[in-house]
Amino acid sequence: MHVIQQVKADYARFPQAQSYDLYAENVYFKDPMNEFRGVARYQRMIGFIEQWFRNIDLELHGVEQPTTDTFITRWTLHFTAPIPWQPRISIPGWSELKLNTSGLICSHIDYWNCSRWAVLKQLFSAT
Repeated sequence: MHVIQQVKADYARFPQAQSYDLYAENVYFKDPMNEFRGVARYQRMIGFIEQWFRNIDLELHGVEQPTTDTFITRWTLHFTAPIPWQPRISIPGWSELKLNTSGLICSHIDYWNCSRWAVLKQLFSAT
């Protein structure tokens, strides 16, 4: 499937040069920190990540397609936090992406395999 191959390529270069044309105009996005609709808001969120975080690496572990209109990506997001001691943060998780009848991503829900508290604690962990 074309969309899955393009998403894999997007993960490899995340957050640069993402394929926003794969998303429906009113895409629903949710993760443990955000919830909104609209590809423009999604683009702004990715821009924020690119501007504020350093050494970003979105490591793709696998892709599954349980139904013809749904696929799941399993990943770990690594980045350096923008604070003076520059801790390295890792967030393991997975995304459920659903396609509409036009083949565009209409829903993108991210799940973390850890709590927000576990992520916050990484800011203060010894490196």
